[in-house]
Amino acid sequence: MAYPSIYLSSTTEELFRRIDQLNAQSQGLWGKMTVGQMLSHCAVPYEQILGLNTLQPPLLMRIILNLFLKKSMVNEVPYKQNSPTAPSFIRTEQYDVAIEKERLKDLIKTIQEMGAKKLARTPSLSLGKLTATEWNNLLYKHLDHHLQQFGV
Repeated sequence: MAYPSIYLSSTTEELFRRIDQLNAQSQGLWGKMTVGQMLSHCAVPYEQILGLNTLQPPLLMRIILNLFLKKSMVNEVPYKQNSPTAPSFIRTEQYDVAIEKERLKDLIKTIQEMGAKKLARTPSLSLGKLTATEWNNLLYKHLDHHLQQFGV
């Protein structure tokens, strides 16, 4: 089943509705992250696309990701609970939930406005060249996974 299109404002609005249900007391149904850490974690791929975060895995890890994990990261199969997290995505500090919610929403809106064609011309720091559909699946699936983690 295809994921909703991150390129449509209706999808962005639905994601915002879910994000807005989160608060500092929101508890994860699995995993170790606090809600603030999760929101900061979810911002990483958007920051990478926009050049605000340029941390990328070492070359050997990028090769492994492309050979063995890329397909599962960009397909239409949801992520499993408690999947391992890339080191550059791990968040251990405490974050202000209200600030992180607004920051993530701003990033999501920026990518939506960027559009499919421009996003498809932007390589992933971990996976290299992705199609507009692969970007859609990767970004939507990741965010949806973590919103479900926190029950929204």
